[in-house]
Amino acid sequence: MAEDKLIEIVPNMRMNSLNFICGDFGPFLPQIATQVPLWLAVALKKRGKCAIRPPQWMSVENLTWVLEGERDSRGAFQALPFHYVEISRLLFDHSRDDIPDMYMVRSLIEDIRDVRIHKVETSSEKFSGTSAVKIPNLSAMEVNIIRPFVRRVLQAFYNHDNPGKIPDVNRAYGGHTRVADNEPRRPLRR
Repeated sequence: MAEDKLIEIVPNMRMNSLNFICGDFGPFLPQIATQVPLWLAVALKKRGKCAIRPPQWMSVENLTWVLEGERDSRGAFQALPFHYVEISRLLFDHSRDDIPDMYMVRSLIEDIRDVRIHKVETSSEKFSGTSAVKIPNLSAMEVNIIRPFVRRVLQAFYNHDNPGKIPDVNRAYGGHTRVADNEPRRPLRR
């Protein structure tokens, strides 16, 4: 999903518009910036057909500001794109020559990621018996880190409130809960 985000490229070739299921992109003219999905930008970059302009949030100034904000606020997360880790990884892998101060940008993103993971771990200890949890500005990576823990916590709350019901942990029945019954099974009649 991160690869579907639009990013700006500067083509070095002339080409008509490209028609895809997700939309039409182009026409491509040399040295005229245009926006394309990240997957297309990476494909064109691999073939030497364009330069990729990193997003504005990937500048050293913006990342420094975000890192300071992350360190200053204990419970709140700074606004970053939902897939900032995945986008930056793709750009570091395929477009390192297009990113100014690439090593500094990479270091800042790793520091931000570490601070945010620490926040996720410490804020998850503060869950109480609420039925909803709202943590604004989490990224996809952080949601995936916290998902198994939150699922176990919510199952424990459910078990505590409904001791007669057994949750289906493996989601074999589409995530629905089965009610325990102690009646013997009857054979199927044909």
